[in-house]
Amino acid sequence: MTQSVPNASAARAAFEASLTELRPKLHRYCARMAGSAVDGEDIVQDVLIKAIEVFAETQIESLERWLFRVAHNAAVDFIRRRKRTEPAGTQEDIDMIVDNAASATGRYVVSSSLRTFMYLPVAQRGCTILMDVLGYSLQEVALITGMTVPAIKAALHRGRTRIRELADEPTDRVLPTLSQEDLVRLANYVDRFNARDFDAIRKLLADDVRLELVARARLEGRQEVSKYFGNYASVNDWRFVLGLVDRQPALLVRNPNDPAAPPSYFVLLEWAHDDLARIRDFRYARYVAESAEMIVLEHR
Repeated sequence: MTQSVPNASAARAAFEASLTELRPKLHRYCARMAGSAVDGEDIVQDVLIKAIEVFAETQIESLERWLFRVAHNAAVDFIRRRKRTEPAGTQEDIDMIVDNAASATGRYVVSSSLRTFMYLPVAQRGCTILMDVLGYSLQEVALITGMTVPAIKAALHRGRTRIRELADEPTDRVLPTLSQEDLVRLANYVDRFNARDFDAIRKLLADDVRLELVARARLEGRQEVSKYFGNYASVNDWRFVLGLVDRQPALLVRNPNDPAAPPSYFVLLEWAHDDLARIRDFRYARYVAESAEMIVLEHR
């Protein structure tokens, strides 16, 4: 009896360590399935919550495979809710399909932006990400997706072909425009934060403001969230700039000691009129920035 509690604690610690280790890899998959680094992290969080719930009731065999199977289903459900699914395509004799250009095309897949995958039907999207981005075998992809190997080969062939076509097409994207109100509000926040005028920022907080330090902690209420700014006051590895993350307004964070480096993470804000209602800070989830499309916007 005395041995069971330590053993259970050790098992729980090992399980949580595995979740932490696999989280960036899960995000690489979910972000590409959703076409957004932020939406991908939302899916990952749902998957991890489910994993913790299941762990409390039963032992999970092959945790990584189980997590990716849950992540795949969660991503598909997310896409369906967003009503962006595409027809699966016609069925044909697919046993004989051989993708001789798989290796070369795979390089296009790995370097493709998140939004590129949105042009693929869900099955093609999942298979190309699992194989060409994450390096899973055909058999592992079959276990994760529930598809047959011939169906996976067909999806890979079509997905890789489409991505290669997209890579050759000229990019003529128009960036989203911010309203003057949003631009001024975000720019003022950036300026106050960089000036370390945290008292001025605290005055912007709504009474029921919510803070999420992604992968670390959640706080609610003006009093609790106010402590967050003290943590930034104690370090000097940040400088905020105005930008876009996956075409959403965001605060990008650069290291002032390495100004040539790209932003290492970002912060999202939500407002209720002129009150700051929600802060999502990705300081402790920098793997999200690795998948995100980040664009710096100049102001003043």
